[in-house]
Amino acid sequence: MRILPALLLLAFAVPPSLPAADQRPNIVVLFVDDLGYADIGPFGATKQKTPNLDRMAREGMKLTSFYAAPVCSVSRAQLMTGCYGARVSVPGVYGPGNKNGLHPQERTIAEYLKDQGYATQIIGKWHLGDQPEFLPTKQGFDHYLGIPYSNDMQKIAKESGKQVVPLVRDDKVLELLTEEDQSRIEERYTEEALSFIRANKEKPFFLYFPHTAVHTPIHPGKAFAGKSQNGRFGDWVEEVDWSVGRVLDTLRELKLDQNTLVVFTSDNGPWLVKGADGGSALPLRGGKGSTWEGGMREPSLAWWPGKIVPGTVCDAVAGTIDLLPTCVKLAGGTVPSEPTIDGRDISPLLFGKTKESQREAHYYFSSYNLQAVRQGPWKLALTPQSESLGKGVATDTKSGPRLYNLDDEIGEQTNLADKHPDIVAKLQALAAKMSTEIGGSTPTSRRPPGEVENPQLLYPSNEAPRDKKKTAPKERHLPSADLSTLKPGDTLTSDAAPQIANRSFTITCTVETTQPDAVLIAHGGASAGYALHLRSGHVVFTIRYGGGESFTEVQSPAPITGSTRIVASLSQDRTLTLTINDQPATTAKAPGLISRQPQEDFCIGHDNARPVATYKSKAKFEGTITGLKIATP
Repeated sequence: MRILPALLLLAFAVPPSLPAADQRPNIVVLFVDDLGYADIGPFGATKQKTPNLDRMAREGMKLTSFYAAPVCSVSRAQLMTGCYGARVSVPGVYGPGNKNGLHPQERTIAEYLKDQGYATQIIGKWHLGDQPEFLPTKQGFDHYLGIPYSNDMQKIAKESGKQVVPLVRDDKVLELLTEEDQSRIEERYTEEALSFIRANKEKPFFLYFPHTAVHTPIHPGKAFAGKSQNGRFGDWVEEVDWSVGRVLDTLRELKLDQNTLVVFTSDNGPWLVKGADGGSALPLRGGKGSTWEGGMREPSLAWWPGKIVPGTVCDAVAGTIDLLPTCVKLAGGTVPSEPTIDGRDISPLLFGKTKESQREAHYYFSSYNLQAVRQGPWKLALTPQSESLGKGVATDTKSGPRLYNLDDEIGEQTNLADKHPDIVAKLQALAAKMSTEIGGSTPTSRRPPGEVENPQLLYPSNEAPRDKKKTAPKERHLPSADLSTLKPGDTLTSDAAPQIANRSFTITCTVETTQPDAVLIAHGGASAGYALHLRSGHVVFTIRYGGGESFTEVQSPAPITGSTRIVASLSQDRTLTLTINDQPATTAKAPGLISRQPQEDFCIGHDNARPVATYKSKAKFEGTITGLKIATP
């Protein structure tokens, strides 16, 4: 008579993270774009109502220290591969027609789950390359419907002459959407998601639903326009909440809820410079594009009735890089030890088996620059940090490491480095090890990027892809790097320009102009390069090593007048040095050398590509630039 109780005990002893083969859980990842920490009800929002997310939190778990990345493409690469973006050479944001993307040889979460017999679909924003080799159907997804990059990356369609983005079905452009058309995009995505769930109710499925909302431009559907108390941004958040409700209600209706893990999170923090269209990360500091908590710590929920205890809260450090190993484990698969992934299985956290983080530390990368590291409550900021994309470096971050106790002060205001030198030293050692592996310009364990020749836009347009910039007819291209003959308005192709990849270099020239703001020399674009320019009369030397705020600059202490000799250098030890008329030099520390040769034109007196630096003016240079030399070892 004791056999039955023993069998019952044995049944409940089976870990919920190891389901039987015929009970592999369905997995749904709801990934919102540019949603801030305080933008949904469970994390404090009041001006927009999110009843479905509120219910999801009551029935599931709030993850309060769940991290993504500062910007779009990096965040998506991390979710797909279980690796920091720096490890898989996804440093910034991919635009339309970019030659780079996630390398096809990287194994994605969809590929692992497909191996376990899962149906797989992505609906929404892919943003890991729009060339055929990089599209989702080449990365483990059976089907795709969505805008393949950000909804503001519009180009002029050749046929209509209108600004559009493509809506892609699998690997073909289904239609071209104007901004007005975007008001139905969340409704169309949601209908597609419900159809996928219904079509695959008899077998395990993986639905990756990266919403276009709430990235600008903001276009809520007609049923939601004007409904919230927070303008059109709040309206679109409420539409996202409606979409979440439709997905969860469908799972309940089909009686799949008891066998489905649903994770809700965001790709990065709110775009603060967009004002009312940008959302809120309070009480966190910073926003999108930064490595402050507000740039990377996301409002996150996990839901699995019968498995995740209702109304629970997890404060342990976790993140999008942990979803791949977690989901593969739940599906009955294994992740091989090679190639390296950075994430860990967090099912023990989800199922209440532990309250401890499953990783030794979390690393905050901006492009290839490791800017901070967290272990437990302690976060050590290593470099200057900008507050948000489009904003400059915060004034209280310009010197020395900064140590914050996030349990005591989530807003990162009080530097405790002087009081805890032992913790600083421990975190510096962790950071140095990780930076050696995948950071800076000479990493030991970084895998290559995906790259194609002759990238094309997905649809006919009068605009060239970013990697195929046309030269303005008035520019004079020189065939070789004879810099002494250059004059303002001239350009060199990348091949003819000084080759500075992974090299120290020194720029020398003499400048005379009455313009307070002007470009002197520029070589590079949005992800790598350097520039010498004037800002309010001051000479500024900028080194760019990634998208957004991933740059370092040094500025002359006083405005220049008359004929001015300038010497600017980036040395092997990462020091930027700027000397004006042989006066005492001004210096700053860069994260490393420029890791690749800029592919854009080398320009004198202008910048004809995406700006390397933040220029106050792009007006035509008026004056002289003579004696130009760029010396490399």
